[in-house]
Amino acid sequence: MTFDALIIGGGAAGLSCALVLGSAKDKAFAKDKRIGIIAHQKTSHLQNALFNNVLGLQPGTLGKDILESGKQQLSDLYPHVVQVEKEKVKSIEKQAEGFKVITNKNDYHSKIVVIAVGYTSLMTIKGLEPYIEAHPRAVIEKDRIWLKNTGHLIEEDLYVAGTLAGWRSQFSMASGSGSHVATDILTLWNGGKHTKVHDKITV
Repeated sequence: MTFDALIIGGGAAGLSCALVLGSAKDKAFAKDKRIGIIAHQKTSHLQNALFNNVLGLQPGTLGKDILESGKQQLSDLYPHVVQVEKEKVKSIEKQAEGFKVITNKNDYHSKIVVIAVGYTSLMTIKGLEPYIEAHPRAVIEKDRIWLKNTGHLIEEDLYVAGTLAGWRSQFSMASGSGSHVATDILTLWNGGKHTKVHDKITV
């Protein structure tokens, strides 16, 4: 299966990125783009999260519920975004055009790849080793990592979002990081013209 943009990781950053990309479906520059997300959530830090200090979320909201409702929101609003379930990415290979993403079950090809998995040292996607460094905003004892990047860009067409991009482990930061990457991709698709997608109430 071939994509124009493939997101790896179904946590706050990955789902936020997918929602913003999906929301551009009526834009001329994005309407024919094939978008996918490998929504692996088993190791997401949201599995045991409790939210009381996040704007817009009801106090007491559980992270594990957001993981499920986020996938449902993506499916309901933007069903053209392909959700790949129950697959874990094993490796990423740079190719002449784009990347080959290999999971435990299938191979995928994508022009653009977004890495949005957690920032633990247990992250074992082969092909990313040259970019792994100690996380710049986490205590050393936690043994956290990041993928070295400039403005979320690791190298051409390879992005990283969320805590793995070097941000602290706060829900709003990870979500914002994923949205940021999505608007960068939309800007790229829109010929370099700065792009965002808003819904508005019309009277």
